[in-house]
Amino acid sequence: MRYVLFLAVPALLFVVPWWLLVYTSTDGPLLAIGSAVFLLAFLALPAAMILGHGRTQSDAAAVLGDSLLGVAWVLFSWSVLGAVARAVLIVAGVDDPVRSRAVAIAVLAIAAGLIGWGIVEARRVPRIREVTVPIAGLGAGFDGARLVVLTDTHYGPLNRLRWSQRVVEAVNALSADIVCHTGDLADGPVARRRGQVDPLGKVAAPLGRFYITGNHEYYGDAPGWIEHMAGLGWQPLHNEHRMLERGGDRLVLAGIDDPTGVTVPGHGPDLAAALAGADSRLPVVLLAHQPKQIADAVSAGVALQISGHTHGGQIWPFHYLVRLDQPVVAGLSQHGPTQLYTSRGTGFWGPPLRVFAPSEITVLTLRSRVTA
Repeated sequence: MRYVLFLAVPALLFVVPWWLLVYTSTDGPLLAIGSAVFLLAFLALPAAMILGHGRTQSDAAAVLGDSLLGVAWVLFSWSVLGAVARAVLIVAGVDDPVRSRAVAIAVLAIAAGLIGWGIVEARRVPRIREVTVPIAGLGAGFDGARLVVLTDTHYGPLNRLRWSQRVVEAVNALSADIVCHTGDLADGPVARRRGQVDPLGKVAAPLGRFYITGNHEYYGDAPGWIEHMAGLGWQPLHNEHRMLERGGDRLVLAGIDDPTGVTVPGHGPDLAAALAGADSRLPVVLLAHQPKQIADAVSAGVALQISGHTHGGQIWPFHYLVRLDQPVVAGLSQHGPTQLYTSRGTGFWGPPLRVFAPSEITVLTLRSRVTA
């Protein structure tokens, strides 16, 4: 069944655009050439994914497979919309070949534009997003404290060393008090990705730099990345907390593992352990990779949870599928007494595209809020 699904998904992604862009709008040699191109892409996608993300771990194959996946998703999504437009033209009485060719040209033009724009968006230094977060019980010493969030950098087969350096430069220009990385640091083992990650050692934050694991660390080498980040001067929060002090006041900053961590002995989220020994009178800021971990945060009385994982959907309209698994896709939201900030992510996973889901470096400015 897994093999069937592995082939069925790319088949669906390619069949719909093939039908709209080739079968309904071309004939003769163009039909043969177009069909051959789609068939080759269909065969190349699973082959590249196996070579790139399987035992071989070929970075070149991974880049090819991930890129094909992104292109296929954009073509599929807009071909579905094109099919709707085609149906409208049928009702309006527009005949073929004008109808089919007009729709095919429009879909191709839009998809090509979005793919080009998506590549630029994915590779650029993320925009700075500033959000003010009022927190009940926050001491005056922390009023105005700037907490910068990085997440989902996904350093991987496409070498982004210069991008990593520029991200660090952008972070250091923000005068952060605290910097956090909420997981999915890299795809692959430390030995292969450390060069891209090492610039993070130059991030400056007087109250500390903190890191938690995401699900992708557990697909590779989570213990290795925890050790490596510690070596770069970051403080991994492996189901633990730190007491921060500023201006004579204190704040609890805690971090928990991603749920995927249960696959590794001694890992997996444990909020009770993370808060053990913390002063219950102080507000808690919790780092938890997935937004859906908010349920435990609410039960524990956490003031603010900071998450990533969703990428904001990364390539429209994938956010509708993300929303089936997560309570929030992006932004600041309220869940009972607990606030949740979900970042769209700093980097990208897999397809080097971002369409209608721009990356971000987030500055959360903490403000005191008087309780009723």
